[in-house]
Amino acid sequence: MPQSPVLIPQSSPRPLIELKNVSKSFGWLNVLAGVSLSIEAGESLVIIGASGTGKSVLLKHIVGLLKPDSGEIWFDGNRIDTLSERPLMEIRQRIGFLFQMGALFDSLNVADNIAFPLREHTRKTEAEIKQIVADKLRRVGLSGIELKLPTELSGGMKKRVALARAIALDPEVILYDEPTTGLDPVRSDVINQLIIKLGRELKVTSITVTHDMQSAFKVGDRIVMLHEGKIIAQGTPQEIQASDNPIVRQFISGEASEKELASLD
Repeated sequence: MPQSPVLIPQSSPRPLIELKNVSKSFGWLNVLAGVSLSIEAGESLVIIGASGTGKSVLLKHIVGLLKPDSGEIWFDGNRIDTLSERPLMEIRQRIGFLFQMGALFDSLNVADNIAFPLREHTRKTEAEIKQIVADKLRRVGLSGIELKLPTELSGGMKKRVALARAIALDPEVILYDEPTTGLDPVRSDVINQLIIKLGRELKVTSITVTHDMQSAFKVGDRIVMLHEGKIIAQGTPQEIQASDNPIVRQFISGEASEKELASLD
């Protein structure tokens, strides 16, 4: 009688990004205190929390701009916090970063701002670069502004140009650091829609740091809340909205605590 084939359980796919018990201090200030977090490929993760809770610091660890005091950072199965600068640069080229204020070069026009990473990290011809710049501007809804300087752009347009630059190398991951800061509600929603659109069209993993709860609930598949350097809550937007954790409730409602109000007296 023939034997039945042995079925070997298949392991689940590994996370694209993983932080394992990551801690970081700056002098006496403990910013991250043993944070562990897994992020799946294609996920749109939002990180919320009060100012100074380590949100932007966490992003900088993911892209290798900071190294943890303890713990590990993994990207696509490779530990990156121990890498030297050259192999780390190869990882960074797979990650786009939209900085909080855009960080455009004021002396360069829009086309040269977007072309900057292409000229730094690829051997593409100027004709190829010109075509890529036009394509990225089209994706963020700003076709035809290649020759404008950043000083000629509105705040919302600067954010979109910075986003076009962030996707110039066709990254697998886009990190958004407070993408709607300084924008009115209408321009903020344009950025929210772009985050959703690019995630869908480019099949990228999105990690967004924000204090804008309307944005968080709109763009996030999952929301993580940091408090005093630790993750105190995570779940879908619906689960976070239904949380009974008083710190989460206070943050998403935007109400000052009695202690904070008493300090005004």
